Amino acid sequence: MLKVLKFGGSSLADADQFRKVAAIINAEPERRYVVASAPGKRFFEDEKVTDLLLRCHALAEERNPFEDTFQRISERFNGIIADLGLTLSIEKELEIVKSAIADGASSDYVASRGEYFNSMILANFLGIPFLDAEECIYFTAEGKLDSKKTNTVLENRLAMLPRAVIPGFYGVLPNGEIKTFSRGGSDITGSIVAEATDADLYENWTDVSGMLMADPRIIENPAPIDIITYRELRELSYMGATVLHEDAVFPVRRSGIPINIRNTNAPADQGTMIVPHTEDQSTDRLITGIAGKKGFTAIFIEKDMMNAELGYGRRVLETLERRGVRFEHLPSGIDTITVVVNSKELEGKKDLIVADLQRNVHPDTIRIHENLAMVAVVGRGMIRKPGVAARVFNALAKAKVNIRMIDQGSSELNIIVGIEEKDHLTALKAIYEEFKPKE
Repeated sequence: MLKVLKFGGSSLADADQFRKVAAIINAEPERRYVVASAPGKRFFEDEKVTDLLLRCHALAEERNPFEDTFQRISERFNGIIADLGLTLSIEKELEIVKSAIADGASSDYVASRGEYFNSMILANFLGIPFLDAEECIYFTAEGKLDSKKTNTVLENRLAMLPRAVIPGFYGVLPNGEIKTFSRGGSDITGSIVAEATDADLYENWTDVSGMLMADPRIIENPAPIDIITYRELRELSYMGATVLHEDAVFPVRRSGIPINIRNTNAPADQGTMIVPHTEDQSTDRLITGIAGKKGFTAIFIEKDMMNAELGYGRRVLETLERRGVRFEHLPSGIDTITVVVNSKELEGKKDLIVADLQRNVHPDTIRIHENLAMVAVVGRGMIRKPGVAARVFNALAKAKVNIRMIDQGSSELNIIVGIEEKDHLTALKAIYEEFKPKE
């Protein structure tokens, strides 16, 4: 059996956390490949090293002094090294990064150095090889992950290394420049390594014991999720459930590798298992999870005999595409179509898009509904049980929440309702109370 492990920033924030991580890795010989994040916060008022690095970059760009901030970064890494009793010196590498920042290095390069240094330290502490992501994670010239090349190179490199530590979050462009994933991208690196090694399990270690049925900042003591499928996870991640980067599922999903979300500070907890196939995992629980997100706008278009016009929907979407606006949801009727978009993408474009639509699709009516929130009720158990939608709508009605839009996917895996932003928290609490597991 082979396991790939990824440790988040909170798991590697200081020397004590490094010791916890080492104990976890050394507890099982199957835990062979480790992906490390940059140091996170040690306490509430603390700052993440990545944020400090990006501040250095911003200061340097504005030709302001950044040396004091960089000194804090150096002290953070050297403090970990000293507390662990290592003889490792990273002074030369720190000077290289400092000079690069002063010379106008890219923000991606600067941001990636947190993972780079932390992985070097962890590898030294564990006494296993360090494999720089720059040597094995590849992006195309357009900035997209080159999965084929990455998988081939990683597979060959790791075949020669029984164990290794690999920095998360970054790789390299064809021109040799560093390219990062979006924040939280170490999850993606871990997934890529798991696919390349054909791992039996990808363990993603963080500061919580798996996923919860709802956001604990909104719902008091929400029930834990023991097992969730990739498809359910994607739905919940899109709506703001942030235990795992939403793009991290794709590499392991291709290979059918399960993910186990675990807690570095409570390693005995079993956490949440994320599995490939819905049909292989039945559940007695109707709802797997509930999540919601604000910041949506709905463009409501009405036209008599819309369904008889060939290509009408395509012309609507092309009109938005030409203005650089993507659609998020697309509920429709015979004579109506509603395009739900991210409100930020409409900024400065709303009047232009309305004029474009009037000219291109000649609607009878166009209405814009702003300040919408979307709430997703997700669960593979919904497919086999009738009446779930009715319970959702009844719960919202009792809470006096007005539904502006309903969207249910053909997979019957989720029900999404559009509501006013002001009702966001009320809606989440009402739905959770309706479906929470009985004690």
